Amino acid sequence: MTDAPVLSIVVAVLNEAANLRPVCMELASTLSRLPSTEIVFVDDGSVDGTVAELRAIREDLLPGLRILSHDRRLGKSAALRTGIEAARGEWIATIDGDGQDDPVAIVQMLARAQAVEGKAPLVVGVRRKRSDRLSRKIATRFANGLRRRLLNDGCPDTGAPLKLFARADFLRIPQFEGVHRFLPALLGHYGAPLICIEVKHRARLHGVSKYTNFNRALVGIRDLLGVIWLQNRTKLPTHVTER
Repeated sequence: MTDAPVLSIVVAVLNEAANLRPVCMELASTLSRLPSTEIVFVDDGSVDGTVAELRAIREDLLPGLRILSHDRRLGKSAALRTGIEAARGEWIATIDGDGQDDPVAIVQMLARAQAVEGKAPLVVGVRRKRSDRLSRKIATRFANGLRRRLLNDGCPDTGAPLKLFARADFLRIPQFEGVHRFLPALLGHYGAPLICIEVKHRARLHGVSKYTNFNRALVGIRDLLGVIWLQNRTKLPTHVTER
């Protein structure tokens, strides 16, 4: 491994062994449409054979696949941080490992990001037609509306898994569990322009979500208050002059 890739695709997974091969097959088929790209999976303490399946995929499908593993479950944001810190690409794309996201959208997202002059943008894949239960759709719509109203981040789907941004920008913001749901507000506070594109959203291939609507709501409200505090306490210059 010598030359750094342009893009790192980071996937945080927890007990997704049954979904990994079809997800990786789609990722593999997308690579030919992207510049030099590495794929980084972070296992967040799975107990179902996720790591063994990833190793098998590296043997017969994605020889360059990087596999990182937590010794215990730390949460999705911690897993993403682990992957992004280890990533070598200038750009980071995040995607879920349950098959609900179509990785081909990353091609358009990267092209849109690279076309922007000046400050690197945050590109969010907005899920217009959700393939979820009605209760999940209602809860998500409420959470997104509340975040947008209180944070004024301009993003209709802040919790969307498909995001693309500059690695250096992400590493500037504080780490806390849930940070991945607030990137439009946090990166926007550091001056990153926001680009939203519509993407496909599909039903989960196998298994069930690791979160319930109730625990998402409780944690989300606490995190929302924390992000408001961070925005108020983070003071940044509009211009720096070297004398």
